[in-house]
Amino acid sequence: MAQHPKESNTKKLWVLSVLGIAYSSFLYFEPGLTGSGKAEGMIGVLFGLYICSHPASHMVEMLFFRRTARPPFPSARSTLFWVAINIIVLFVGWTVLFVGTTRLIGRGD
Repeated sequence: MAQHPKESNTKKLWVLSVLGIAYSSFLYFEPGLTGSGKAEGMIGVLFGLYICSHPASHMVEMLFFRRTARPPFPSARSTLFWVAINIIVLFVGWTVLFVGTTRLIGRGD
């Protein structure tokens, strides 16, 4: 059952990137969300991994599983747009993961 990337997937990626940026900027400007550096770090690491999992699964599917099927994109421009969105969301996920890791390791509660 091959599905094409839908508009909802693009919206989901944009929502994840906005939430990731909001979480990272909030932790950057506020001293603490929960009062515990370890809890904030664990939340950040898990959230960053969740954000990164979506573009990673899209890339694996696009590179390996759609070679034999019909092309999922109508043009090269839409393919580039899809890859660019995935790279942006992956970068946001890495940023959230980095912020969470520094909160987890950096503070000694």
